[in-house]
Amino acid sequence: MPPYRGRFAPTPSGPLHFGSLVAALGSYLDARQAGGAWLLRIEDIDPPRCPAGASDTILRQLEAFGLHWDGPVSYQSDYHDAYQAALGRLIDQGLAYPCSCSRKQWRDHPIYPGWCRDGIREPDRPAAWRLRSDLALRPIEWQDRLFGTQRFDPAALGDVVLKRKDGLWAYQLAVVVDDAAQGITEIVRGHDLLDNTPWQRQLQVALGLAEPRYLHLPLILGADGQKLSKQNLAPALPWEGPEVRRLLHRALEALDQAPAPGLIREPVAVQLAEAIPRWSVARLRPEAQRHQP
Repeated sequence: MPPYRGRFAPTPSGPLHFGSLVAALGSYLDARQAGGAWLLRIEDIDPPRCPAGASDTILRQLEAFGLHWDGPVSYQSDYHDAYQAALGRLIDQGLAYPCSCSRKQWRDHPIYPGWCRDGIREPDRPAAWRLRSDLALRPIEWQDRLFGTQRFDPAALGDVVLKRKDGLWAYQLAVVVDDAAQGITEIVRGHDLLDNTPWQRQLQVALGLAEPRYLHLPLILGADGQKLSKQNLAPALPWEGPEVRRLLHRALEALDQAPAPGLIREPVAVQLAEAIPRWSVARLRPEAQRHQP
């Protein structure tokens, strides 16, 4: 097997919150226990969502919690040519098509109904590019390291957008191209991205790319029972003061790693040094609900 290469890939739409910390920490511990590399990629391909300074804030937050990455930081905004080349290969295979439809037009359907699959309906309007999920590999099956066997038919999820009408790249294509370019072997991320994996696996096969292993971590919920997120105004992580130590300890608890209670007063370097050799996916309880501390 190739050497372990993991990554954390936040979108700089705002500072990291506690749910982000849990995802980053799980990814970091998995890589470090395996003696592997842990890379940092800033997914900044949607400039309207990425305020100035957000990327720098994320770097400061990760450093404050002792989550130091290997090598230079990668920025998706530097790789437009690679995404265009991948889209071109999909077009050549008949797996990508232009689509002029708006969400308003198909709002009465649970998923996009594929109206432009056999020819764009309104060629004079701006067009997005979509994946022909009905023609790519299906069904998709993989073994998640926590949630076990997963099986999806991507055609039942709809033809995902690869490039938006405004010319910006969509997450699904960019993340697949980037993971392959960086040689990522292990993807550790939140459970909210589990149902993105079928489209990503279709793209990996179509583009002849290696398939990483996947570990989807349980989500952190807010007081309202919803996923903790920037959209839900989750509070930002601090990058100094005693709260950093407390939150790192709480993140280890959220990952079911049972850190010693006394460690909550220790510096982050001490907490991580204890946590790395003790990291165990077997301790994770997929059914348990975790809430913001």
